[in-house]
Amino acid sequence: MGAIFSFLGGSAFRMIWGEVSAWFTKKQDHKLELEKIQQEATLSSQKNKEDMARIQLLHDLGIKEITIKADAALAQADADAFIKAMEAANRATGIVWVDAWNASIRPAFATVCLGLWISDLYMKNWIMVAVDLELF
Repeated sequence: MGAIFSFLGGSAFRMIWGEVSAWFTKKQDHKLELEKIQQEATLSSQKNKEDMARIQLLHDLGIKEITIKADAALAQADADAFIKAMEAANRATGIVWVDAWNASIRPAFATVCLGLWISDLYMKNWIMVAVDLELF
């Protein structure tokens, strides 16, 4: 028994115990380091996903901005073409009977359309439907 107590109290036991405790400490440190690496990987993955979503959003907004600019340019071109067409239609040709015809055809056509609409309302006993209300 004395030999066992002597062994347990001696430097050999302390050396063995020191190695065992160092092994447990290293194992614990290794486990903590692995958890830290896994958490960093998860955070990095989340950050990458957020960055990709941000880049996709900026891309989509850029496409929408280009689409809006193109639509605005198209609308402006349509407005300019309409103005040019109206100016060309109202320009006098210098031929008296052609200018008189151009001046009278629009009012005459509008008068015919108005007469047809009023006759349609008369046939319906002056009851207006949705189309008549819009025209009115």
